[in-house]
Amino acid sequence: MNKGRKTTLEERAEIVAFCIANGKDYELAAEKYGVSYQQVYSWVHKYEAKGTDGLTDRRGKTKPEEKLTETDKLRMENKILQAKIKDREMEIAILKNSGN
Repeated sequence: MNKGRKTTLEERAEIVAFCIANGKDYELAAEKYGVSYQQVYSWVHKYEAKGTDGLTDRRGKTKPEEKLTETDKLRMENKILQAKIKDREMEIAILKNSGN
């Protein structure tokens, strides 16, 4: 298991987008970004439940994340939505191929 490391909100969004774009391959994302499998899994599920707000770190006495501009939030959301679309397209392609 990888040791934990601090990540920014932007990094977490990038990791989630990468994971979704690669068919929710949590292990691949964990290896690529040097975080634990469990953490990637957790971030993806938090994102699916609450969007980018679910990726913010709300633990104890840590300093709050720098406030993002609306444009930055929309860019992160767009990146993740594009990854979801790609994931759905891959699922459809697999279903079409298995039906032949």
